[in-house]
Amino acid sequence: MSYEKKLLQMKQMMKKAPAKVEKPVIEKPSAPSYSKAWEQVGLTRIDNDFGTVFKYEKTYEKAYEHGHYALGAIDDALVQWEAAAFSHPYAATTDETLVFFDTETTGLKGAGTYIFLLGFLTLRPYDVLLTQYVLADPAHEAALLFESKLWQRDTTIVSYNGKSFDWPQLQTRWTLNQHVLPPLKIPRHIDLLHSSRRLWKNDLVRMKLKQVEEEKLGFVRHHDIPGHLAPIIYMDAIKSGEPSALMKVLQHNEWDLLSLVTLYVHSTSMLMEAASASATAYTNVGKWYADLNEHERSYDILSRVTTTYETFETIQTYYYLGLQQKKRGDVEGAIASFVRSGASDDIRIALKSHEEAAKLYEHAKKNTDEALHMTNAALQKLAQDRMLPLRARQAFYERLQKRRTRLLKKNQ
Repeated sequence: MSYEKKLLQMKQMMKKAPAKVEKPVIEKPSAPSYSKAWEQVGLTRIDNDFGTVFKYEKTYEKAYEHGHYALGAIDDALVQWEAAAFSHPYAATTDETLVFFDTETTGLKGAGTYIFLLGFLTLRPYDVLLTQYVLADPAHEAALLFESKLWQRDTTIVSYNGKSFDWPQLQTRWTLNQHVLPPLKIPRHIDLLHSSRRLWKNDLVRMKLKQVEEEKLGFVRHHDIPGHLAPIIYMDAIKSGEPSALMKVLQHNEWDLLSLVTLYVHSTSMLMEAASASATAYTNVGKWYADLNEHERSYDILSRVTTTYETFETIQTYYYLGLQQKKRGDVEGAIASFVRSGASDDIRIALKSHEEAAKLYEHAKKNTDEALHMTNAALQKLAQDRMLPLRARQAFYERLQKRRTRLLKKNQ
C-alpha cells in the first residue's frame, strides 16, 4: 500500500467520532406511600430527577421579634459593618446574600449518617424566608441535596458549629452522590459558635445555642424537643408514615435558624460596643481585635473597659491593655497596667503580668532593681500556687529563674 493511501486511511480513522461517555443510570426511587399524610401537615411534595423531597416554607416580616431583637435588625448590622473603619472576619455587607444554615442528622458521624433536614433562612429586601427540605427517606438523598440548590447558590453561609459539623457532613453526603449531582459550591462561611467562644469566654459556662439564647438573646424555648431525640423521631416518621412529631423537629430547627439571625445581630452590637455586656465580655472583644492586628481598636475598647467598670471587674483587662500600651511605646502606662493585673486571681495572668513589668523595667527603664523585685514577686506567687499544671509550672519557673540569675549578675 502506498504511503498516500496509508495517510488517507489514518485521516479517516481520526475523523471517527470519539466514544461517548455513558452517563450513570439513575434509578429514581418511588415516592413514599405516606406522601399524602406528610402533605396534610403542611409539607409540600417536590419530585425531581432523583426522587422525592418534602419542603416547608414560611415568611417572616422584618418586624418579627425573636427574643431581644426584631429580625430586621440584621439590616442595621450589615450597614454598620459597611461603615466600619476596621476589618473583622465576621463583617458582611448588604451586597452579600446571607443565608442562615442548620441541619438535622441521623447521627454524629460515619458513612451511615444522613442529613434528614436542611434548614435555610434567607434575607430578602422586605422579609425573611424560611425554607426547610425534609428527606423523604434515605433512598431519596440525591433528591434532597439537589433541591437545596447549594450547587448553584452564591451565598455567605452563617451557622452555629457549621464549619466543624454541618458543612463537613454535607460535603460527605455530596461526595457519596457526586456521580449524579453537580459540584457543590464552597461558600464563604461565618460560624457563630467561634464568635460566641471569643465573646463569652469566662462569661458563659456552656456554649450550647440554648444557653446563649437564654442568657444573651432573651429567647426561651417552650415545648421544644431535645436535639438528641430528632434522629429517633425522624426514623419513626418514615417507618410509621406519621409526621406530627416530625413537625416538632422542624420547629426546633426553625428556632435554631431564627436565633442565628439575632445572634449575628447581638455579636455585631458587641463588636461595635453598642450592646450592654460585662467587663469580661468586652475584654474578650478587645483581645479579639488585638489578635486581628486591629490594635487601635483593641486599645480603645480595653481603655474604656478600665474606666467604665468597677476595679475588681477589670484586673485582668489591665494585662491586655498593658500589652497594647507596650506596643504603642507607653512604657509608664504599660508598667502601671501590669502592676495592677499582677494582683489577678488567675495565676497565669498574674505571673505573665510580673514578667512583662520586669521586662520593661530591665530593658526600657534600665532599672534592674525593680526588674529583680518583680521577678522575685512572681517566683513567690508561683511557690504559693497549687493550681497550675506541672508542665506550665515548670515553664514559668525556668523562665523566671533564668531572668533572676541574669539580673543578679547585672546588679553585682
